Amino acid sequence: MSKLSIEEYQAQAGKLEVTSPWIKVNQDLINMFADATHDHQFIHVDDERTKRETDFGGTIAHGFLSLSLLSKFFDDALPSIKNSTMSINYGFEKIRFLMPVPSGSRLRGHIKLVECNEHKSGEYLSKYDISVEIENIEKPALVCEWLGLTVLKKD
Repeated sequence: MSKLSIEEYQAQAGKLEVTSPWIKVNQDLINMFADATHDHQFIHVDDERTKRETDFGGTIAHGFLSLSLLSKFFDDALPSIKNSTMSINYGFEKIRFLMPVPSGSRLRGHIKLVECNEHKSGEYLSKYDISVEIENIEKPALVCEWLGLTVLKKD
């Protein structure tokens, strides 16, 4: 994958659009996320009860699991920035969970760089429009505006 200078990256604002590879969201991943977050709501971990008591047809991924995969989508799809020491999650302007993600689904991220501006010396704040696609489902799992802070090496 290419490495861009911060100036080259900034010049891509409004133009850079990438799609990540697919990631399978299976029940093992959902269960690990449930354990990590202490969120064992039955719709995520009890397939039989979910089939019996909901219209989901089986367990579904946590919305926050789908959201947390954004880091992987970014690593897999976006060019890196030369002289970057780290990228930091700066927050979200908006998040909407639009569709449940059935266990066994595959997800991928569609990412558009909206802007990249110097926040303070050596730090650049980028805004991204993101849509997370569920394979073979028209409506996205989620859409959001994500902010990321890139810190460059100090001279």
